[in-house]
Amino acid sequence: MTGTLYLCPTPIGNLEDITLRVIRILSEVDLIAAEDTRHTLKLLNHLDIKKPMISYFEHNKLQRGEEIIAKLESGLNIALVTDAGMPAISDPGEVLVFQCIERGIDVVPLPGPNAALTALIASGISASRFSFQGFLTMNKRSRTEHLEIAAKLPDTLIFYEAPHKLKSTLVDMLKFFGNRKIALCRELTKTYEEFIRTDIEGAIRLYEEKAPKGEYVLIIEGYTTDTAEEFEDIPLEELYKKYLDSGIDEKEALKKVAKDKGIPKRDAYSILKT
Repeated sequence: MTGTLYLCPTPIGNLEDITLRVIRILSEVDLIAAEDTRHTLKLLNHLDIKKPMISYFEHNKLQRGEEIIAKLESGLNIALVTDAGMPAISDPGEVLVFQCIERGIDVVPLPGPNAALTALIASGISASRFSFQGFLTMNKRSRTEHLEIAAKLPDTLIFYEAPHKLKSTLVDMLKFFGNRKIALCRELTKTYEEFIRTDIEGAIRLYEEKAPKGEYVLIIEGYTTDTAEEFEDIPLEELYKKYLDSGIDEKEALKKVAKDKGIPKRDAYSILKT
């Protein structure tokens, strides 16, 4: 009989946020697969739980995943934890879940702490429909494609970002999203928890004066008809120049102008180049 993989959320800051069920499962399983065993050991010591652990993180997920699968197939019950929050959300645990499902191994998710939803419900921006976008890649092409697609979604957008990348991310968001409402939620559930509710231009100005600190969840209002209508009265040539002045190259500026105006790219090219 195969074992079960338990997805166990851990506190994103305040240790009191762990659930009684997660504590019970961690104390009952045969093994804990942890993103950083040193970090998880601190939590286990706090809970007075002693269990063997195995590391499972981005750079060993393929090899270590097969080892974990083999242990599950031998009958061991295993808990998967990240350093903070929900396993498999912007986390390599997603791959392990896929592997288990393909092999017919039971996967049991436990509810618990999640930074994205914690930020969303206190952001002051609509939570009725939302789209989790995770982290933006630093690859320029992939980053541009990601932002272009997200820019047209009507749902509230949720991004994760590290402090050392925040400034450049805000600048890119202004280029692709325009000046939308944003809530910058940092150090959630920790001593210096902070919610900054402003717009993207205001956020950029704020961090010109001080350095970002802590891990961020960015909540951004979605694309609306008001956003679309703002382009109707702007001449195509003026809109094109605006994008060029913002630092976007000619090809990308042309693509954005065509989208904003709702016309084929070839038509925009014909107007601008004649």
